[in-house]
Amino acid sequence: MNIEAYISWIWVGIFVVLVVIEAATQGLTTIWGAASALIMVFISRTGMNIGWQILLFLVMTLGFVVTTRPVLVKKLKVGNNRTNVDTMIGEEVIVTKAISTFEKGEARSKNGVIWSVTSTDGTEIGEGAVCTVQSVEGNTLRIAVKA
Repeated sequence: MNIEAYISWIWVGIFVVLVVIEAATQGLTTIWGAASALIMVFISRTGMNIGWQILLFLVMTLGFVVTTRPVLVKKLKVGNNRTNVDTMIGEEVIVTKAISTFEKGEARSKNGVIWSVTSTDGTEIGEGAVCTVQSVEGNTLRIAVKA
């Protein structure tokens, strides 16, 4: 069996596999190899040696990663999603244990989770006050009384 007769189909297969991986991860990692594989489908029809095709594929993929990935990651903001506790910023909480000058208090978020809290400006906040989360430091929410 002559592999050179089927090399363009092999590049199509590599393209499909890399696109599926990219769709699953959405990390802008394998899309560059997929673009290179698509170009290689056409280059393979020129009769170029398989070794040179593989080398050209690797060079093109590396070139795409180095030149375009940083720009697209910045533009598309890949990997900059707020997660977990960062999503609390701007949310309202209710103080369940008063905050004093020298002691942290506690507050309950809308989903019922109890958090350690301090005031952003060092003031005392009484029990029952509705506050807004200003920032997060470790596992402590820094809050301010809702205006």
